[in-house]
Amino acid sequence: MLVGQIPPKLGFLSELRYIDFRSNKLEGNIPNELGQLLSLQVLPLGDNYLSGEFPHSILNLAGSLQYLSLEVNMLDKALPPNIDDLRGLIELIMSGNIFEGRIPASLGNATGLEVIDLSANNFTGQIPNIFWKLPNLSNLNLQHNQLETSDWEFLNALTNCRSLKSLGLAYNQLLGSIPQFVGNLSNKLERLTLTENSLLGQVPQSIGNLSALNQLALGINNLSGTIEGWLENLKGLQILNLCSNRFTGQIPPSISNLSRMINLYLYDNEFEGLIPPSLGKLPLLVLVLSSNNLEGLIPPNLGSLQQLTFFNLSHNNLQGEIPQISALKQLTTLDLSSNKLTGHIPDSLGQCSGLVSLQMDQNFLSGNIPITFGKLLSLSMLNLSHNNLSGTIPLALSKLEYLVNLDLSYNHLEGELPRNGVFENSTAVSLVGNWRLCGGAMDLHMPMCPAVSQRPETQYYLVRVLIPLFGFASLVMLTYIIFFGKKTSRRTYSILLSFGKKFPRVAYNDLARATGKFSELNLVGRGSYSSVYRGKLTQAKIQVAIKVFDLGMKCADRSFVTECEVLSRIRHRNLVPILTACSTIDNSGDAFKALVYKFMANGNLDTWLHNTYSGSSSKCLSLAQRVNIAIDIADALAYLHNGCERQIIHCDLKPTNILLDDDMNAYLGDFGISSLIGHSSLVTSIGLKGTIGYIAPEYAQSGQASIRGDVYSFGIVLLEMLIGKRPTDPMFENELNMVNFVERNYPDKIIHIIDARLRGECKGYIQANIGTENAAYGCQLSLMQVALSCTCQIPRERMNIREVTNTLHSIRTSYIRATKQEQVMLR
Repeated sequence: MLVGQIPPKLGFLSELRYIDFRSNKLEGNIPNELGQLLSLQVLPLGDNYLSGEFPHSILNLAGSLQYLSLEVNMLDKALPPNIDDLRGLIELIMSGNIFEGRIPASLGNATGLEVIDLSANNFTGQIPNIFWKLPNLSNLNLQHNQLETSDWEFLNALTNCRSLKSLGLAYNQLLGSIPQFVGNLSNKLERLTLTENSLLGQVPQSIGNLSALNQLALGINNLSGTIEGWLENLKGLQILNLCSNRFTGQIPPSISNLSRMINLYLYDNEFEGLIPPSLGKLPLLVLVLSSNNLEGLIPPNLGSLQQLTFFNLSHNNLQGEIPQISALKQLTTLDLSSNKLTGHIPDSLGQCSGLVSLQMDQNFLSGNIPITFGKLLSLSMLNLSHNNLSGTIPLALSKLEYLVNLDLSYNHLEGELPRNGVFENSTAVSLVGNWRLCGGAMDLHMPMCPAVSQRPETQYYLVRVLIPLFGFASLVMLTYIIFFGKKTSRRTYSILLSFGKKFPRVAYNDLARATGKFSELNLVGRGSYSSVYRGKLTQAKIQVAIKVFDLGMKCADRSFVTECEVLSRIRHRNLVPILTACSTIDNSGDAFKALVYKFMANGNLDTWLHNTYSGSSSKCLSLAQRVNIAIDIADALAYLHNGCERQIIHCDLKPTNILLDDDMNAYLGDFGISSLIGHSSLVTSIGLKGTIGYIAPEYAQSGQASIRGDVYSFGIVLLEMLIGKRPTDPMFENELNMVNFVERNYPDKIIHIIDARLRGECKGYIQANIGTENAAYGCQLSLMQVALSCTCQIPRERMNIREVTNTLHSIRTSYIRATKQEQVMLR
């Protein structure tokens, strides 16, 4: 925890050979006086707050310095062109800084180099063809830069490095096809990563020559073709990542040759056909085959993968019943959602005692929810929505201590709801579309369970008498309206659009009285077409927020109609509860339209993120609160995009439209410019709808709303929650925007850019004694990754909102667990 600057007087210790200041809080420049230490061999200064240029005086240590480590600082500018003066260097580690410009070609003259790590910087230009001069090179890491290549000659040069064990080129701007001579790289190569470039074409068969590979990552490119012919030759593979490409054909049965495989990521491709049963012979820990065109049955022998921890087959065309998988004691995540699975949920799932997340939504499952789920004591998320499940909800679910997200919506469940556990929190449970449920906690707004009647015969006769009576009364009233309604004098009238059965009717005078005649003192905020006032309805004795539309503004009337139409179709625990709507004439005879909402005592998210809540700067959101808010809004979007009868696009997701109640639960509001699919044009005569900074980039070209645009806006909001800056902050100018600013600092330097009010929770995020991240730092790193996945420039590359919600729930569960473990260790 050392602070301050490195003392220049260290330069007087002329016999010093070893300095180690890693993992402190040292800042300022690296003093030039260190260049006087002509006996210095080892200089690790990584993981501090050091800034300035590469210390040119260090080049004086040509005859002695062997190990130079400057990683995870804030060093910038270009590297010196004569860096080869350090010809005695064995290891050069400078990852996680802000170095820019080209990689110096002179680096190839330091012929003793074994390790070069320049990852997570801003290096640009072509990767130099210098590596043929470095016969001892064993580790080359250039990931997370902006490097390019036109002819791949640098890779050809690397074939001379016969000791090369690790080659990292992921997250750059490499173009074209992987050349055939990739197979000529060292036969000792164990790790090859080319993730997230712009690679095309088929994977060359020669890659199968790299028989020592244990990690191969080619994900997030545009690779195509089949994976047969080369994959089965890599018998030492332990981790294979081919996700988010355009691979086709079947998953070859010969994959069983990879007898050491533990992590297999093939999701988001175009694989088809059956899942090969041979996968059941591998020692898999992680198996992700989601978002393909796989069909047929889930092989029963996958249930014998006793070490499996993460199992995802979602978004395929799998059919048949779920096999018995009781042997998977280590399984933490099981996702079989969005398939065509039928039959009953097997009781044996209750024996998978390590399950944290279980998702089987969007299938055709029937029967009861197994009572054995009560044994899943670690379960945090359970989603069985959109199936054909029936029967009652097992009481055992209410006893699961860690269950914080339960979605049983759109089934045929019935009977009385449990009252304890997760069922006490209405924001954690979704039960929409189960029309025979009753009872439970008051906040769930379920009808009371009917008591057994003692007088059925009396009720029968009452019904026979009352139905004709009410029918006659209705006919008389209708006749009166038809013949006398047009003759009523022109006076103040109110058309009530009721969204709540127990809410009283309101007129213009009621709303004027509640707000002190719409006094500025009660003004909460203004929008494009409306003003929002705080008020108290005397009759109902409740605090409300009244959104009054400025009908003098063009499109304001349409905004009112749109919001009414959207709100009439939706009901979700994380959407702002509307109480009623009023379309009337005010006391001056002018048109008046307003919506009345439940009042949110803690205002909107923007006021909390930017210290404007109640004029106080002392209030701030903890990391746990920010995670919960992100999950609430993601759940709301998932409902709008996938849970409604007709897809709804919000179109204006931003912190001011995210409201917080007394318990800091988040609600998404303001549907004034929302679009129902089929009526989704965003362009009007007054320009593009939405808010600058949050609008997806493709809207400027097509003007067409999409659910991917909502995902982009969500990603921007999540970044804003993490770094504490608006996307319109003055620091984001010219070509710098919030997204590429975070990309430049992710993952190694996020500790320097996160909201200052969150840094305290990351104190000691790298524990020198055990070398692990603390819970808060790991959580923020994961959240940042989700946000960046939501804000990809190309819409199809963004995560869909279901993936977002699933990932966020998993992140929260991991964070809660890790925090508890840290607390135990501190005790």
